[in-house]
Amino acid sequence: MSDSEQFPEAEELPAEIREAVPDWDDQYFDRVSDRLMYSYDLEKDRHAAGERWDLYGELRVLNQKQFFHPSLKYADHEAREYLFARREPRPTVTELERLVDLGHDIADDRIVASEEHFGTDVSFVLVADELPDAVSEFVSGFRDRTLLKFGYYGHYDVNLAVVAPDDEEHVSSEVADVAEAFTLWDDVTEPEEGVLSRFAKRFWR
Repeated sequence: MSDSEQFPEAEELPAEIREAVPDWDDQYFDRVSDRLMYSYDLEKDRHAAGERWDLYGELRVLNQKQFFHPSLKYADHEAREYLFARREPRPTVTELERLVDLGHDIADDRIVASEEHFGTDVSFVLVADELPDAVSEFVSGFRDRTLLKFGYYGHYDVNLAVVAPDDEEHVSSEVADVAEAFTLWDDVTEPEEGVLSRFAKRFWR
């Protein structure tokens, strides 16, 4: 299944959405953005958390329950994802461990802990020239979830993925669903659902 079969043509999107998506000189990131643009607010060359990222994205999901009328709402819950991606020709386990620490700092800085907060993902994707065995082993076995006030204020996950496009290889941690958008050589799974709906189901399960 091609990208065009999985996602609508860009021309079908509202003009304000198309115009808000930047163009990347890096062809790989430009194609990745074509997969992410339907669900994420995207920026290029973003300076965040004290570092530069080739691609930065934010995704927000709001789950609302209501009685018989939309104005009678209750139990609103919000989930977010902050995506940071860049080229890192030779990733190391040490660098990934540093990013995990950075992820916790980002979560501490951005999450407003409350009863309305359900979950936040802080996801890092490194685009590498090759995928070292040590990196693959570290990422494949990685899972980092932190409960806020014993889960009463939700939780957050730090996610990792490393992609080697030239070798068509990648590895991702357990709940790093966004990594699928970076494997351009693979079909997107579950074609009956979009990235957003799969993301939401993971949060609300």
